[in-house]
Amino acid sequence: MTGRQQAWSWGIAFAVFLGLLYLLGNVLTPFVAGMAIAYLLDPACDRIERMGCSRIVATCIITATFFILVTMLLFLLIPLITAQFVNFAQNIPDYTAALREKALLVIGLLESRLGPDELAQLHDAFGAVSKDVVKFTLGLAGGLANGVGSLLTLASLALITPVVTFYLLRDWDHIVAKVDSWLPRANADVIRTQIRLVDETLSGFARGQATVCLLLGAFYGIGLLLAGLDFGFIVGFVTGLISFVPYFGMLVGFVVGMLIAVAQFGDVTPVAIVAAIFGVGQLLEGNVLTPKLVGGRVGLHAVWIIFALLAGGALFGFVGVLLAVPLMAIIGVLARFSLDQYLRSPLYGAGLDDTPSDNSEES
Repeated sequence: MTGRQQAWSWGIAFAVFLGLLYLLGNVLTPFVAGMAIAYLLDPACDRIERMGCSRIVATCIITATFFILVTMLLFLLIPLITAQFVNFAQNIPDYTAALREKALLVIGLLESRLGPDELAQLHDAFGAVSKDVVKFTLGLAGGLANGVGSLLTLASLALITPVVTFYLLRDWDHIVAKVDSWLPRANADVIRTQIRLVDETLSGFARGQATVCLLLGAFYGIGLLLAGLDFGFIVGFVTGLISFVPYFGMLVGFVVGMLIAVAQFGDVTPVAIVAAIFGVGQLLEGNVLTPKLVGGRVGLHAVWIIFALLAGGALFGFVGVLLAVPLMAIIGVLARFSLDQYLRSPLYGAGLDDTPSDNSEES
C-alpha cells in the first residue's frame, strides 16, 4: 500500500468515526466517560500492581474507591446544591428589584452628566449588547439543558460507566498491546513516539487540570461563604469546576457572584471583598496552581481549548465535550510533527543553495 493509499484509508476511517460519533453521541456517552475515567485511573492501578497485587485486585480497589468517593461527594453536595438553587429561584424577584433600583440610580447619574445625544448612543449600545448577551445566555442555557436532559434520559449511565471503567482498566495493558500490534511496521516507531507525546499532553492536562478545578472550587466556595454572599458556596464551587474552560469559567462565576453581591449588599465593602476573592483566585490559578500542577509542557493553548470545547459541544453534545481535549491534543501533536517534518524537508530550504554563491559574487 502506497503512502497516498494509507492517507486515504486513515481519512476514510476518521470520517466514519465522526459520522458514528454524530449519530450515536448519546449512546456513546457512558462508554466515553468510562474510557476517560479508566485512562485517568490507570497510573494508580499500575502503582498498586507493582506493589504485588494482581491486576484484577488492583482494578477492583481503584474502581471501587473512585466511585465510592464520587458517590459520597454527590450525596454530600446534591442536597446543598438543590437547597441553594431553590432559595436562589425564590430570591430572583428580590434580586431583580434591587438591581433595577441600583440601575435607575446609575441612569439618573448619567442623565445629569451626559447630553441627549450621548444618552441616545449609550442607550442604543446598551440595548444591542444586552440583546446579544441575552441571546448568548439563552443559547448556552438551552444547550446545557439539552445536554443534561440527554444525560438524564440515559437512566443506565450510572450503571454502565462503572462497568465500562472496570473492564477497560482491567484490560488496559492488553488493549494497548493489541493496538500496538496493529501499527504499520514500517512506521511503528514514529507512531509510538507521537502517541507517547499525546499521552504526556493529555495526562499533564487532564490530571493536573482536574486538581486545579477542585482546589479552585474549594477556594471560591469557602471564600464566598465566609464573605457572607448568598449561595456563595455553590457559586464558588461551580466556578472552580468550570474553570477547565480557560477564563470563561472564572468570568461566568465572577459575573454571577458580582450580580448577587450588588443586589444583596448595600455597602461597597462586601462587594469589593467578593471581587477580591475572584481576583485572588485568578492570581492563584495563573501563578501557582496551573504552573505547578499542569505546567507549560502541555502544549495546549487556552484559545484552542476554548474552541475545542465549544466546537465539540455544538457538534456532538456532551460526548463531544469529553472528546474535545483529547482530539485537540492529538491534532496539536500531529501539527507539531508535520511542522517538524516540513522544517527538515527540502521544501523548507528550497532556493537556499543559490544564495551563498550570489552573496560571494556580490562581495
